[in-house]
Amino acid sequence: MGAVEEATRTELDNLRVEPVSPGLAAVAVRLAKALDAIPADDAPTSQAVVADKLTAVMTKLRALAPIGEEGDAVDELTAQRAKRRAEAQQRQG
Repeated sequence: MGAVEEATRTELDNLRVEPVSPGLAAVAVRLAKALDAIPADDAPTSQAVVADKLTAVMTKLRALAPIGEEGDAVDELTAQRAKRRAEAQQRQG
């Protein structure tokens, strides 16, 4: 398995998007394999075209991905703020 394919599969697993859009996820893997198959010093135009298509497919998949249980960036910021407030209260009291 090539580096691009491995990274793509890892991202697909993290996004948990395959049940939502299995066909598009399969296209992403196939494009990643194709990109890995192009020698690094050969056909830069071909590499760019495949990479562009893979980027477009992954962008669609990211938009389709279900929201994670752990929350989004706003939830993370809220948790960080609460932690800072708790630390400040401990220092004061």
